[in-house]
Amino acid sequence: MTNPNLPIACLGVCSWSLRPTDGAALVSSLQRIGLPKVQLALGPVLERPEAFGDVLVRLKDAGIGVASGMLESVGEDYSTLETIKATGGVRPDAHWPATRDRAERVADLAGTHGIELVTLHAGFIPHAASDPVRSVVLDRLRTLADVFAERNVRVGLETGQESATTLLEALHALDHPSVGVNFDPANMILYDMGDPVEAIRMLADQVVQVHAKDAIKTSEPGTWGAEVPLGRGEVDWDAFIAEVHSIGRPIDVVIEREAGEDRETDILVAKRRLRGS
Repeated sequence: MTNPNLPIACLGVCSWSLRPTDGAALVSSLQRIGLPKVQLALGPVLERPEAFGDVLVRLKDAGIGVASGMLESVGEDYSTLETIKATGGVRPDAHWPATRDRAERVADLAGTHGIELVTLHAGFIPHAASDPVRSVVLDRLRTLADVFAERNVRVGLETGQESATTLLEALHALDHPSVGVNFDPANMILYDMGDPVEAIRMLADQVVQVHAKDAIKTSEPGTWGAEVPLGRGEVDWDAFIAEVHSIGRPIDVVIEREAGEDRETDILVAKRRLRGS
């Protein structure tokens, strides 16, 4: 059983895990699950105002806090490892202008509503520091970090698409006070990028939020692993939550479930598991 001392106050869930059709549906799901916080996908608030334009008001009225926002880069295709490597994050030249424009609008929204953290995927950061693509990615991340910092919003780069060593090197090279890590242990397994417990220990000083998600490693190199309900995968949750506690700062742990048809049930199982009950 995991550490029973993980307080409910630090637990939340990703809005997209619940696949809401509108703001009212999202709030209803959150109330059924009984979690006090949500990580909110901000793109739909801007781009689908007829469905999500009132979601922040609805969340406030329901007493549900926004742990953070999420920025999805334009044109991301998660069909295969190769497609996401080509299209993910800020790396593709073709989508960079549109991603930057979306980031400006998301930053305005977050700043206006006091959302202090927005997470995103950087895209595959090359492992070799000498790779010219790494400097391109870092320059673009620095641009986005500045955009958000101007609105008093921090940026969290989600783990998984590179090793912890590469991400740590990139963060040191970026050297931006507003950039941290949104640590997702399952992504480390899905992308076959190392042991999550060892990785969070290495990145602990940079962690600003944690995704609670589980996965099984692929048996075929170059293909996806499989996301599974929390507790059925390869994440050692006892050791992982112990590392979260050892960070020594308040860290929101946000449940993410991106597979399966009974999401609310899976999230409730994760909630009980993380609380040790």
